[in-house]
Amino acid sequence: MTDQLKRAINAAKTAQTNDQQAEATRIASSSAGEQKFDMSESSYKTSHTAVRKARRFAMQGLYEWLVTDRRFDKDGKLGWKDNAPHDIAARTRATNAMHTVHIGYYHEMMRDIPEQIEALDALISQHLDRDIDKLDTVEHAILLIGAYELQNRLEIPYKVVLDEAMKLNNHFGATDAHKLINAVLDKMATDLRDLEVQADIKANRRSSQKAAAAAAQPQPQTTDETKAVTNADDTSETPTTTGKPRISANKAIKRPRANKAQANISDYRASKKASAQGHNEAAAAPTPESTAADVGLQDSNLVNSDEKSKD
Repeated sequence: MTDQLKRAINAAKTAQTNDQQAEATRIASSSAGEQKFDMSESSYKTSHTAVRKARRFAMQGLYEWLVTDRRFDKDGKLGWKDNAPHDIAARTRATNAMHTVHIGYYHEMMRDIPEQIEALDALISQHLDRDIDKLDTVEHAILLIGAYELQNRLEIPYKVVLDEAMKLNNHFGATDAHKLINAVLDKMATDLRDLEVQADIKANRRSSQKAAAAAAQPQPQTTDETKAVTNADDTSETPTTTGKPRISANKAIKRPRANKAQANISDYRASKKASAQGHNEAAAAPTPESTAADVGLQDSNLVNSDEKSKD
């Protein structure tokens, strides 16, 4: 067997293998396009993280579709269209680990957003200060996802839609693109979710009024007596069946700590002072006996003085 024949056989095998892979991809993509997915499907990951990852993959898939088939469709180059959204979804699932992604929601966005592209672009254009063709492709894909969720996914709060759009922009978009995305989606939420936005505004107003009223209310002045009464009230507990007060672990009972040495010194000083005062009063007050003796002594002095004068 010559080398040329060997090369021909290898080329034929390679071509057959490529044809089989292409057929398998076509069957998988066509079956994925015919399936109907539901966000409440229990066989998929339905957590918030899984839905967030589905948005990320959908944003990348929509970006690829916008720069290929969508652009060729708008430019009239229909012969170049060979990258359908379901082909992008099938290729993404074949080349990425999607076990932590909400597959149902990912396929739903990859199917519904391209089908509703005209209506969604019309909603976005109402709040843009430029032509939608002048938008960056990443910003366009993020706005498409936000507009789709605001219009079709009413179970997702509008604040969550705006927050997720900001996260997508932080991960894929430009530095200052969040200003445009936030402004457009906020105005769109006012049009599509007016009742929800008004209810949120009223709730914020009530909370702010309560906070202002609480701040304006005068606080009672706490003196030492009120503190002592408060502490006494806190330490008083409801008696239990055993008759002992129930002591809670959250309330610490403050018991007065008496300094015995200081108390003994104070009592000793008070007793000494009292005894000294009593002794002084007793010494100062004249008794009847001392008074009579003093009078006799004074009389004897007088008599002695008279006798001396006579002599």
